[in-house]
Amino acid sequence: MRASAGDWLVVEGTHLNEHQRHGHILEIHGPNGEPPYLVRWADTGTESLFAPGPGAHILTAEQMQHLHDH
Repeated sequence: MRASAGDWLVVEGTHLNEHQRHGHILEIHGPNGEPPYLVRWADTGTESLFAPGPGAHILTAEQMQHLHDH
């Protein structure tokens, strides 16, 4: 997985009642855009280092905006 600062991390819920989480990627801490990422979570406003698992994907700011426009 590769990202750039300013991209969005989308993490799918892994259990029935879990919701999808969105995090704004602030910093890249791995080589060549790889995790871990410093993420500010949209639902809580908190920041954390996060290494995404298989239920996660990256969206550019433009892709994220496109999702919210529909």
